[in-house]
Amino acid sequence: MTSHDVAAGRVAGLVLAGGAGRRYGGPKAPVFLGRALRVLRDGGCDPIIAVLGAGARQTRAVVDLTGVQVVDNPGWVEGMASSLRLGIITATRQPEVSAVCVHLVDMPGVSATAVARLLAQAHAGCLTRACYNGEPGHPVVLGRDHWAEIITTVRGDQGARAYLRRHAADVTAIECGDVGAGYDIDER
Repeated sequence: MTSHDVAAGRVAGLVLAGGAGRRYGGPKAPVFLGRALRVLRDGGCDPIIAVLGAGARQTRAVVDLTGVQVVDNPGWVEGMASSLRLGIITATRQPEVSAVCVHLVDMPGVSATAVARLLAQAHAGCLTRACYNGEPGHPVVLGRDHWAEIITTVRGDQGARAYLRRHAADVTAIECGDVGAGYDIDER
């Protein structure tokens, strides 16, 4: 697939891969990041940004990061929101990017087809999220118009969840249960 134009811009794929994976028994990025990167790339995201934290050295040793903008999150212990902020800040430096498709490293059921489905609805003002059998999940596409507020308001390990709740009337849900699954991996 090719990258999607969004109001004369592109959609960056943003993988949040900074957590320690406490329930999993160690960082998940070394195990799952390669697949997450392929899903975003094959779904049409360009550029691709990966935020690393715990296990960054090990991840670099085992995952091909060619063509990926890698961001190290020294504050990864603060939670997912710190990685989301860093990823969006990285995207803000690229004026051709109109939206980010946020994907979590530990969701192997997400398909490139689901990503492409979301990107088909993306624009600079969008808030779009995948749903699986009616249940909200990931990826989530955040249009550039929302980035400044997200950067200043997200906290802890919830990512953009509270922001999406506050803007629920503006969120477009795209059903992806026929092409993927929204589960995450928490245990080995």
